[in-house]
Amino acid sequence: MRFPRSCGTLVHPTSFPSKYGMGDLGDGAKRFIDFLVETDQSVWQVLPLSPTGYGNSPYASYSAFAGNHYLISPDLLARKGLLTPEELKAAELPATTVADYTNSFRVKNKLYQTASERFYKSATSDQKEKLDLFKASNSVWLEDYCLFIACLKAHENKSWNQWDKKLTQREPGAIQSFKKQHIKEIEYQTWLQFEFFNQWYDLKKYANSKKIRVVGDIPIFVDHNSADVWANPRYFEVDSTGNRVLVAGVPPDYFSETGQLWGNPLYNWQTLEEDNYKWWIDRFRQMFDLFDAIRVDHFRGFDAYWQVDAKEKNAINGKWVDGPGHNLFNTIKKELGELPIIAEDLGVITPSVEKLRDDFQFPGMKILHFAFGSDAGNGFLPHNYQQNCVVYTGTHDNDTTLGWYKSAPSEEQHRAREYTKSDGSEMHWELIRFAMLSVADQAIFPLQDFMNLDSEHRMNTPGTVQNNWQFRYTPKMLESTDKERIRYLIGISNRKISR
Repeated sequence: MRFPRSCGTLVHPTSFPSKYGMGDLGDGAKRFIDFLVETDQSVWQVLPLSPTGYGNSPYASYSAFAGNHYLISPDLLARKGLLTPEELKAAELPATTVADYTNSFRVKNKLYQTASERFYKSATSDQKEKLDLFKASNSVWLEDYCLFIACLKAHENKSWNQWDKKLTQREPGAIQSFKKQHIKEIEYQTWLQFEFFNQWYDLKKYANSKKIRVVGDIPIFVDHNSADVWANPRYFEVDSTGNRVLVAGVPPDYFSETGQLWGNPLYNWQTLEEDNYKWWIDRFRQMFDLFDAIRVDHFRGFDAYWQVDAKEKNAINGKWVDGPGHNLFNTIKKELGELPIIAEDLGVITPSVEKLRDDFQFPGMKILHFAFGSDAGNGFLPHNYQQNCVVYTGTHDNDTTLGWYKSAPSEEQHRAREYTKSDGSEMHWELIRFAMLSVADQAIFPLQDFMNLDSEHRMNTPGTVQNNWQFRYTPKMLESTDKERIRYLIGISNRKISR
């Protein structure tokens, strides 16, 4: 699918300003959308919105379908009469440029519990009807997810393969007994999802009303300790006791000499195909409802994936195994129609990966930070682009442009200066300008680069688990961003849309 010539910003909702330790879907999110409009941008790209597990990574989630309830805005709950001004005031945390997940979760859990109890106590018939409709519309995943989280809490957050055996095996009698004993927790988790999706759809509606296209992100793999694997073990490479047998990763690359051992259980593609890829169709259907387009993370894994024995300590001793390829996407297209997908085609890309991408006209990704490590034939240099692609200075996995340039080898710095004909003092603007002026249909930039922030504000360092996903900005930082320069570059590069 071809996308219109456009420009946008990559920033996750956790990065928005708020009074509760981390960003949410409230006023800070709307203010950011207004910033996009003010600067003539038309795309907002986010990371996965699913509930995060260990390390607060949006790519390690308890569910491929559920929403991260910690993004629920307490202020919006108060406007619905579910929280008082005094309760909000007591939950406020210091404003910083680092997400304080520990304290944010603590104060928000208390607020959400209170709001949930008030909702169930005072819900009108219309509200109850909307809740029932939500449950019916999301029946393919909602009950399993809420039950999974209740079980997780009851077992001190231990992985599902370490629970009581009868629950691990999902024996019907054990499931029914647990439901009766934990009905309040299950109702609470249901309300959290109901409220998250209400707030998200309201925010997306606001963005779309301003002609902002929202791009989501779908990780190819799911976490082992997730409702998906627990509820559908036959779709994954786990044994009869729930232990992982084969796991995902990537071989040694730019980011790591030993590769990356992600640890996600691989898919049992044969069983998925026998079921006509129903689980994947349900997943993509929801994503196309939540977003206007989606970036498919690790797209090459659909053509061939790096298979590692679960006993290995790193990803070196793995092997490439053929994925579902055209068969999967033909099935999804037959069921859902046009596929507004961006293919994350980075890493070890083969002709067969390129063919899979191009046969469906999925735009690939170009990263300018990768452009200066070799000669003029480097595929990440703008003069080598095709139109149907998305250009970034860097992604959430890269350093900021300022940080990248400062730490790059002197030869790469020299090539960057030569290519941009600059002294390197404003390398962030130089790369933004070259990306804007390229033939790429879409140009998307991390907000940190518009703000010229250094490595301290990097979102993620692949292969590490500490101090990631913490970037936040203040209202002053957004207001201080050079809006006029962004508008100018969008104007001269013909990326302004009509509103």
